[in-house]
Amino acid sequence: MPEVTIALEGQDEELAVFGSRDQHLRRVRDALGVKVLARRGEVRVEGDQARVEQAREVFEGLRSLHRARRSIGAAEVGDLIERATAGGDESGGVEIREGNRVVRARTGGQERYLKALRDHALVLCVGPAGTGKTYLAVSFAVQLLRQGKIKKIVLARPAVEAGEHLGFLPGDLEAKINPYLRPLLDALHDLMPYDQIRRYMDNDLIEIAPLAYMRGRTLNDAVIILDEGQNATVSQMKMFLTRMGQESRIVVTGDVTQVDLPPGTTSGLADAAERLARVPGVAAVTLDRSDIVRHPLVQAIVDAYEAVEVVPRELDETIGIPALPRDRGRGRDRGGDGEPDSPAPEPAAG
Repeated sequence: MPEVTIALEGQDEELAVFGSRDQHLRRVRDALGVKVLARRGEVRVEGDQARVEQAREVFEGLRSLHRARRSIGAAEVGDLIERATAGGDESGGVEIREGNRVVRARTGGQERYLKALRDHALVLCVGPAGTGKTYLAVSFAVQLLRQGKIKKIVLARPAVEAGEHLGFLPGDLEAKINPYLRPLLDALHDLMPYDQIRRYMDNDLIEIAPLAYMRGRTLNDAVIILDEGQNATVSQMKMFLTRMGQESRIVVTGDVTQVDLPPGTTSGLADAAERLARVPGVAAVTLDRSDIVRHPLVQAIVDAYEAVEVVPRELDETIGIPALPRDRGRGRDRGGDGEPDSPAPEPAAG
């Protein structure tokens, strides 16, 4: 009869995997129809070959959750059993399961994005507002954290203001950078309750940090997300991408039509998309107006602004979006500010 043995380290790990009064063992046994033998330092499973492999996946998942310092309850056990019996979602459909919530792609572009997140260690995603770039990345990271496949989520963003100068902000570091990282935190709040987010942050399972504070770090067993990547410079992007440690993943999202860098400064996201497009293990995904899933008016707003805007030529060629003609007299290439390209001539003296 096929069998498999899962080794455990120490009494704490045994208790986490077995459950109180062996409740996890009994649940796996009943759900998969296998024979489960708990011995000191190991779990042995016997039964049908396919079912034994499913049980092995569940117990190894429980072990990974414990080693990632995650609490294990009935929900986590049930989730692992569901994934094991579903075949690990290898049949083609791509979705993110987070507790009772299932996040699925709603457009073809989002489907490509989710597949890239699943299959690549580094994903660069370029697209307009409302295409789900940030939300899907955060959902994917939370799923991996709950599964015990990573130990940490790091959320970063350039501290670049959108045309306004806020000056010095009060409070500690977290309070100062909170306004810049609000979109990432909004996505987290949609996936888990506030007290759980607070607990994860206190236990260093979720970290928020400005891009400038990433230098010199090596992040292992983590998903590192850089939002608004178009506002990172080339040198900042190089610094950020090289923070990747063992068993880590990096996701960079941004909209190259909304660059807030000083004029003449190259966007680090556009530069990275060009440099790394053919590097193995890197995926560059471009979303467009058809992938917008916010309020229906958002797509109309994007269309209206794109009618008078143009992405700078070097960015257009990088991401494969043809340049749109600029409405003469309506501003600079980064435009929409209504300023003419050159000063108006002085009126003749009367």
